[in-house]
Amino acid sequence: MLEPEQLAPSAAADAEPDGRLRDSHNRTITDLRLSVTDRCNYRCVYCRTGEDGTQYSELPIADYARILRVFVSLGIEKIRLTGGEPLLRQGLLDLIRETAQLRSDFVPSLDIALTTNGHLLAPLARPLREAGLSRITVSMDAVDSETFARITRVPGSFERVRDGIRAAQDAGLGPVKVNCVLMRGFNDSQIEAFAEFSRNEGVIVRFIEFMPLEEGRTWAPETVIPMDEIVARLNAVRPLVELPPNHLSETARRFTFDDGRGEIGIIAPVSRPFCGHCSRVRLTSDGKVRTCLFSQSDHDLVGLMQRGASDDDMRSWIRRVVERKEARHHIGEPGFLKPSRSMVHIGG
Repeated sequence: MLEPEQLAPSAAADAEPDGRLRDSHNRTITDLRLSVTDRCNYRCVYCRTGEDGTQYSELPIADYARILRVFVSLGIEKIRLTGGEPLLRQGLLDLIRETAQLRSDFVPSLDIALTTNGHLLAPLARPLREAGLSRITVSMDAVDSETFARITRVPGSFERVRDGIRAAQDAGLGPVKVNCVLMRGFNDSQIEAFAEFSRNEGVIVRFIEFMPLEEGRTWAPETVIPMDEIVARLNAVRPLVELPPNHLSETARRFTFDDGRGEIGIIAPVSRPFCGHCSRVRLTSDGKVRTCLFSQSDHDLVGLMQRGASDDDMRSWIRRVVERKEARHHIGEPGFLKPSRSMVHIGG
């Protein structure tokens, strides 16, 4: 783990022409993904073994709020709250309210999003919106009740999540994005059903290629369903029409059907990496900065803060860490190493 004193000063990091956060590959960093808990009420079989519980601690809400304030001052425009399952975290609404008030020279208003499994969403959707949440994404890996319960290992979970999606739409958090991680021989039978779900429910369905980030370390290349195969199967439902990206760093290739009903996104980090336009960094629930999902090390921001660092100290330290952000992941390349944490312990 790199300590602050090991990060030598850098002219590039300390002399940005407009003060925004950039890495050494000239990518502007505008997105922060913050995990507020390592806990989860699901044990999805592709994600967690079901044998291990929480492994990493949580910070006080006030510490997350201070860290977010520092990142926003560096030009962060989009904040995504994740977990574990963030709706388990006490104080989440307070954190959203405080975050929604943040401004900087670069950011007149923040885009605050949240990724959830949706199980607790229905009664919280309206309070989340009223607190200042902009958007919501629901992780959902099947659209029939039996398959969904087998994946989550929680009986009756599909109906709870479906009701949560509808409540989020009613609260003004739509269009809701629904993320599905596809695995060959596991839930790839759901592709066509998800297309109909998008069209009928008015949600944006995003298929995500399975990445080597699972707790059980069972990933293999043959389990990945590549984008071309997904597109071919969706075209058999109805002809697809590709949509333009919303912005350069967008992770998903966007499609609709020829009649304009439904939207599908495909996130293909394995078969079609998008690292060249990456604008993201991550903060784990225990206060470690990770500059890539596949980083081999954490950077201890909370340790710096607890040793009495000022906001200016934290800004300088963050710049130096981010300048060393990796150029790309190396999935499929010789010598590839899985990251030091699994996805659930990093934050989705």
